[in-house]
Amino acid sequence: MSLKRTVQFWRIGFIAISIMMLLSVSGCSDTHLEDEQVVESEIAVQDQQQNVKDNEDEIIEICSQLYKKASEENKIADLETVRIIVNQFGENGYPAVDSRNQIDMTEAEQVEWFCEMVDTQEEAEITIIEVSYLGGFVKYDLETKDGNVDVVRSYYKYENGNMKREVTGSYQAEYWNYTEDGYLMFSGVWFSEELYVLTLSGAEEHTALRVQPLDETYRELSRKYLLPIGFEQNNMFIVDWSEDDFGELNFYDMFDLLYPKVYGTNIPYVADDNLGVGAVYQIPKDDFERVILPYFDIDSETLQSKTIYNAEDKTYEYKPRGFEEVEYPEYPYSEVIGFTENGDGTLTLTANVVFPYVGDSKVYAHEVVVRPLENGGVQYVSNRIIPSEDNCEETWHTPRLTAKEWDEIYGGNT
Repeated sequence: MSLKRTVQFWRIGFIAISIMMLLSVSGCSDTHLEDEQVVESEIAVQDQQQNVKDNEDEIIEICSQLYKKASEENKIADLETVRIIVNQFGENGYPAVDSRNQIDMTEAEQVEWFCEMVDTQEEAEITIIEVSYLGGFVKYDLETKDGNVDVVRSYYKYENGNMKREVTGSYQAEYWNYTEDGYLMFSGVWFSEELYVLTLSGAEEHTALRVQPLDETYRELSRKYLLPIGFEQNNMFIVDWSEDDFGELNFYDMFDLLYPKVYGTNIPYVADDNLGVGAVYQIPKDDFERVILPYFDIDSETLQSKTIYNAEDKTYEYKPRGFEEVEYPEYPYSEVIGFTENGDGTLTLTANVVFPYVGDSKVYAHEVVVRPLENGGVQYVSNRIIPSEDNCEETWHTPRLTAKEWDEIYGGNT
């Protein structure tokens, strides 16, 4: 089955998966696992518990005081807090990086060495720490032999003044790649006693750790201009468009994305509770344009031509995304790898699209032109996909329904 068809399958089964998981607890689900496989997985977890505990006390000791201080100051999720914790692990000899790949990995040469051992099918082991922004970290204990990599994944969480291990699982990496772009990417289905009790199965994990350093300026540009847009339910960075020709850029998706940034609250125009009913709203002209115009150099007439506008009552017709337009919740992110300051005050950002879910550190590259504003804001000027034979098709995005598709599904049910 192709990747595209696989992702489409998951989109269709998005809600069904949750229901199946609940049924599995009562013994009604087909777990797709032979009894022998389950037993072997449980034994493997038990055998590896001691390996996990060998350096557990040391690792907890390294970061406990830092988490305590950050918790008291309510700064556990701050980038600088995570940076301090990552570097503290590094000072104690551990390769460490943050879960968003915004901080250079410490002791990266150890990870490069381990990858070489995998390639040459020699025996080696390593511990890598991935610090999250939720008050904890994942510890990966990796062992390699004959080119295979066994992973023990342990999650630690700081809570109520204590750092403790929440869950430990293990798997053999089904996919392993140290990419040309400097990422270590691996994946597999991991098993733990806690997870098996709940689901009678394992859980997929797709890990992407940036090993090679990246200029901090590039990361700041990503955080300021690209990551706030992202790829969830919008096509800004997957189609070509510019101020001269907005092309297929969907302004309804941009309205959804930008509304909370402008109004400071969740968008109130939501889908109907009845999945068979299509909600339709008429949004006053000023309210709709207040969201879009600050981020694009576009006049009202052009915006109206790219949407459905009712001139009589001066409103924009708006239909929220429904069940048919959901996406599987795994998205890539853009990572700036270079930029140019243009003579007109704009910036051209060159970025790679990194997609951990499929183990690809460069689905494609694109150029985004932005116009920084004096008030600290930004206008998005254009996006261009850089042509390459290595570009992969995007698989995560579900476009909004066309008018014809919407009528076929909802008809007069509004």
